[in-house]
Amino acid sequence: MAKSSELCDSVEKAQKPVASTKIPFDKLPISQRLHWVHVILLTTTPFLALYGLLTTQWHHNTFYLFLITYLLTGFGITGGYHRLFSHRAYDAPWITRLYFAITGGAAVQGSILWWCRDHRVHHRYTDTEKDPYGAQNGFWYSHLIWMMFKKDRSKVGKADIADLKADPIVMWQHKYYPYIVLFFSVILPMGIAGLGWGDWRGGYFFAVVLRMVIVHHATFCVNSLAHWLGDISFDDKHTPRDHFITALVTFGEGYHNFHHEFPQDYRNAIKFYQYDPTKWLIKAFSWLGLAYNLRTFPDNEVKKGAVMMQEKKINQIKATLKWGPEPCNLPEFTTKELEHQVRDCGKQWIVIDGLIHDVASFINDHPGGPKFIKANLGKDATHAFNGAIYDHSNGARNLLSMMRVGVLREPEAPVA
Repeated sequence: MAKSSELCDSVEKAQKPVASTKIPFDKLPISQRLHWVHVILLTTTPFLALYGLLTTQWHHNTFYLFLITYLLTGFGITGGYHRLFSHRAYDAPWITRLYFAITGGAAVQGSILWWCRDHRVHHRYTDTEKDPYGAQNGFWYSHLIWMMFKKDRSKVGKADIADLKADPIVMWQHKYYPYIVLFFSVILPMGIAGLGWGDWRGGYFFAVVLRMVIVHHATFCVNSLAHWLGDISFDDKHTPRDHFITALVTFGEGYHNFHHEFPQDYRNAIKFYQYDPTKWLIKAFSWLGLAYNLRTFPDNEVKKGAVMMQEKKINQIKATLKWGPEPCNLPEFTTKELEHQVRDCGKQWIVIDGLIHDVASFINDHPGGPKFIKANLGKDATHAFNGAIYDHSNGARNLLSMMRVGVLREPEAPVA
């Protein structure tokens, strides 16, 4: 019996849930929460670039190589990672997808799968705690700090990336991403400069490190500067804004309020004078058969958004202005009462469009002279005001509205 009792006790203990010893993510030491690969990459490369600038002479061919790699990797992010893979703003054959998988990978911002997952979450949960780089946490957080820390995946939002997982090029790039970075971002530019004109040092510091740092911070500005500087043109529910400076820095991604409102549109800039080279790159690809099904949001709906925001801004301004008392809140006077106020009480009242106005403070300032107003005191001057003598401007009518003191009551019809 004793053995049976011991057996039962051991079974009960085994069935009881064991208390979890896992430390909550936000309670972990900061050393365990830091993403050390990102920390080292993002803090050392700017200093390396600065050191290279101060100690290495520019070779003109290396400058051209720097410029070409800057454009290739920058557009690899904006035209590829962002508009093609994240938002499916257009469709592309395998050769274009492969091209952007390589050039975007060479920008050293993570694989397509990693980058697009967080970007889709950002759009789904903009400015909330589920946004991986929420602008509500401050400029520098959304620009850089969010990448320095590992994410608590229990708090970050989720996004559907099944289409990306079904793309063999995306999955190939995800699997071999470190090798793509090593070869296309480091070895190839250095090799071109070194074997081409003997500038191994310049190839490393300029075409690799400096180019990487500039492209990093240019595209990081889409998360930070584009949520801080500029106009709210289509929707004021969230922080994205439109500004030319941001567009200039980010390869045309600066009209960010438009983008968040219409994310599947292949354009960021819709006006001919707005700077958006990524849009024109995609358009050029379509002319060459390298892109198709370029998606745009209906122009009618885009204009609706703009008009609604303009109307909202106008209403906000109107709310700060004085428009004169509402007629429904004014006392009523009969014609005889009006005449009494003018004749016996010395009021300088005049009737226009059924409303009584006190013009005492304006008689001497009247551009047409005081005699025209004095001649109509206590009378209905509607006809003269509306064109018989002079058809008054909106400015005059607005000023007149501030002088309302009463409503002229119509005489009651005699009972038959």
